[in-house]
Amino acid sequence: MDLYLPIANLSVNALVIVGLGGIVGLLSGMFGVGGGFLTTPLLIFYGIPPTVAAASAASQVTGASVSGVFTHISRGTVDFRMGGVLIAGGVVGAGLGVLIFRLLQYLGQIDTVIGILYVLMLGGIGLLMAKESIQALIALKTGRRPQARKRRHHPLVAALPMRWRFYRSGLYISPLAPLLLGMATGILTMLLGVGGGFILVPAMLYLLGMTTQSVVGTSLFQILFVTMATTMMHAMTTKAVDLVLAMLLLIGSVTGAQVGTRLSMTIRPEYLRVLLALIVLLVAARMALGLGWRPDEIFTIELN
Repeated sequence: MDLYLPIANLSVNALVIVGLGGIVGLLSGMFGVGGGFLTTPLLIFYGIPPTVAAASAASQVTGASVSGVFTHISRGTVDFRMGGVLIAGGVVGAGLGVLIFRLLQYLGQIDTVIGILYVLMLGGIGLLMAKESIQALIALKTGRRPQARKRRHHPLVAALPMRWRFYRSGLYISPLAPLLLGMATGILTMLLGVGGGFILVPAMLYLLGMTTQSVVGTSLFQILFVTMATTMMHAMTTKAVDLVLAMLLLIGSVTGAQVGTRLSMTIRPEYLRVLLALIVLLVAARMALGLGWRPDEIFTIELN
């Protein structure tokens, strides 16, 4: 069933797009990740222009985050004060991301930069995940449990001035740390269309020293509002948000997440992490190949 995407300016098979959303949702349900960092590469592989893929993926992440945020609010696992600071930083970062995005568009390098950032980001994350997963498997085989990490914020965070108390997170730190962290994720969300949870959650744990009970809920709370702001900025400035594409992805991801959640209950977490690391590394390798592979047609003409 072919469907015309008005912003991407091409016809696609709607079932394929729903299927891609289903794959991302399946991974989300199986591995407990947002999956946004895989949505944009998969769309690019299918032939969607990188700018449209990044902008539309951000709007899909917004829709996918709503139910998760309400669930965590009902459980009391959202630190609203911390989330507010992260959102403020994220909105400022998204604004800076608009300027960077438009500059790269003007220079004609936005597609290349998106590809390079994804290769570096996914490659780094995949290697770290693979290392941690292999260590967990070795510990499982030998019967030795890994040493528990002491919860403590990073020394650089402790050195920042003007401390606030974040009661839900059990922290007494400067708000500058989560503000800068939010700005970084806002820029990434604008450029790559990711929610940023795969970077935000580890940073909240290992840099800020937040409690594990409040990390996921607070991260989703920030992602919801920052991706909303990012989608609006894309719609008003780059005009690259394709709502038809985003809706098809959302339909697939919601369905896939339900299936993934059931599958996750039948497979050991250690094996799931190894599988996710392998998938991330394969996607990074495919993105790197796409950057270096000579296309069949070197030059294309685009009519505006």
